Amino acid sequence: MESRQKKSKVTIAILGVIMIILIFLLAAFLYFKNNQKSKVVEPIRTATEEKKETKKEMSASLFMVGDALIHSTIYMDAKTTDGSYDFKPMLEKIKPIASKYDLEYYNQETVLGGVELGLSNYPRFNSPYEVGDAFIDSGFNLVSLATNHTMDKGEQGVLNSLSYWSKQPNVLTAGSYTSFEDRDKKVIKEINGIKYAFFSYTTWTNGLETPTGKEYLNNVYSEELAKNDIERVKDEVDVIIVAMHWGTEYSKGISDSQVEIANYLSNLGVDIIIGSHPHVVEPIEFIGKTMVIYSLGNFISDQIGVERLTGLMVNVNIHKTVEKDNTTISLENPEAELIYTYSAAYPRKRNFLVYPYSELNDDILPGYKEYYNTYKNVVLSKTDKVKMKDI
Repeated sequence: MESRQKKSKVTIAILGVIMIILIFLLAAFLYFKNNQKSKVVEPIRTATEEKKETKKEMSASLFMVGDALIHSTIYMDAKTTDGSYDFKPMLEKIKPIASKYDLEYYNQETVLGGVELGLSNYPRFNSPYEVGDAFIDSGFNLVSLATNHTMDKGEQGVLNSLSYWSKQPNVLTAGSYTSFEDRDKKVIKEINGIKYAFFSYTTWTNGLETPTGKEYLNNVYSEELAKNDIERVKDEVDVIIVAMHWGTEYSKGISDSQVEIANYLSNLGVDIIIGSHPHVVEPIEFIGKTMVIYSLGNFISDQIGVERLTGLMVNVNIHKTVEKDNTTISLENPEAELIYTYSAAYPRKRNFLVYPYSELNDDILPGYKEYYNTYKNVVLSKTDKVKMKDI
């Protein structure tokens, strides 16, 4: 009996030792397993992955059209029964195109002095504020104001225009100002991580000079003025855009003056030069890395002749790459498309509507295919980097 009790105690002791060993082994197994999991969760970073983390890429799209040349036939067609003006239907085919882009530029050829100064036609234009409303509604947010018609209604016309634009918080204008302090203020904007500056100058004034001491009302081009403006911002921005009102009216060729100014601005570091004033399309050219659109032609007008009713839409992607301390800017995938201002002629000019050439037919513009080929050849005569949309 005593022997059995001893054997039982030994057996229990052995089982206890076995249990302790099993518990120890289980604990060791769990510890090892957890330790292995933590190693899997923290993978080794490769050199390629580290490089990707230090490289950042950003882009912003820019869309550009030419002159809003508002003749009396256009604003009379826009007049509504309550006496106000609505230009939005005239842009209804362009709005879906323009609104896709980050930045949308146009040249406000005629001053928006408002009805209180009396609306007027050539040679001294004055247009209603609702012109601006229509362009804003279509997404336009970069507006050039320096033209040969800026002073058509004198200082008050400019002040009325600037008062209107100052109430548009999402629009950046350039070329016309309320003071020297306003003109010389450093204005740097940013979109999608890309910082940009925008300037506008005119080489023409139609003999309508700004009052002495108030040259800020209309930015008349000089090398000194452009250099001061550009050097003030160039170390703080990625892209500099300059609108130039220059060249020879109704000429599809480029003047020596345009070439001289374009090269000067390119050497200063301007990235994109947008031309207006000729009222017809002119070539696009790349001077080094600078994209020069010598003339976009008219966006909307009632001038006579197909060449003056034909304009250009251009878009380009501004691409920014940041890798460590190095930043590069490139202009990618530039594209162009012709546009045409249509109006019904009888019994009076009415139903103005801007069409992309790709939506034309011979009922709207007889012989439009021949016109397309003519103007396409003009636009692309100095570059093979721009793609023209087919019709």
